[in-house]
This record gives sequence, C-alpha cells and structure tokens, in this order.
Amino acid sequence: MRSRYLLLWATLALILITVNGLILREELLRRTGERVLLELAPRDPRSLIQGDYMVLNYAIARPLQSNYGLTSGRIVLALDDRAVGSVVRFYENGDTLAPNEVTLRYRRTNDGISFGVEEFFFQEGDAERYARAAYAELRVDPRGRASLIGLMDANLQPINPP
Repeated sequence: MRSRYLLLWATLALILITVNGLILREELLRRTGERVLLELAPRDPRSLIQGDYMVLNYAIARPLQSNYGLTSGRIVLALDDRAVGSVVRFYENGDTLAPNEVTLRYRRTNDGISFGVEEFFFQEGDAERYARAAYAELRVDPRGRASLIGLMDANLQPINPP
C-alpha cells in the first residue's frame, strides 16, 4: 500500500516538474528571444466552435509553398531596421548567419506552411479591433522556435486589448 502512494506522488511530481519546465521554457523564449515581425496575409477572423480567434497566414509562407520537396526545416530571415523579417534562404546546418539574420522553423501541413504560431485567440467582441492587424510580433530563439507575442497594425503599433 505504501509503495502505491509513493508511486502516485512520484508520478504527480514528475508531471508537475515537466509542465513547469515547459512553462519556464516558453517564458524564457518570450523574454530573451529575438524580436521578429512578420507581415500577415489574409486571414480568417472567427471560429464558431472555438470562439473568437484568428488564423494567421504569413506572407513569407507563399514562396515556401511552391517548394514541394521540403517537409520541414528552417528558413533564414533577414530583419530590416524595424525588425520585419523577409525570407533570404533555406537554412542548412553549419550556415553562418549575418548579424541581422535569424532562423525560423517551419513544417508543411495539409493547410500549407506552419511556423507553429498560426492562431491568435482574443476576447469575444474584439474581432473588429484585431481585424486591422498587419503584422505578427514573434520572439524567436537561436534554434528557430517561435512564440507569438501579439499583433500590430500597419504602423507597427501594438493592438492591445481594451
């Protein structure tokens, strides 16, 4: 009986440590990741099942969709003086990056190209506010993993909730 309780507590501790580790990793990325702005392409502003959210389509995904041979990897983005990224090339191990370049992971899905940050949820009733979004603000780590921070208008001003 005692060993069951010990096993239960050990399992619970392992689950809590794992979940907290993932949360800490995401927070570290949000605080220390490279700031990257990506131009948005037309998007779907609503889901009846999930509530108010936007499916984000990125303008940089268009050139990747025509390259059918690649299923996943990293691309190199050049950042301009405003931190807006544009695709320069596909990343290959050992490539040296210029000071204004970062890598971004991608994978091909049934819906096209995914960077892992395609959904932005917002409070019900705020659809009009976010409909004017022109850029997504991401934080990207050195291995190309991204976290969506928020959306920005055409003047690169954050669109904040009310």
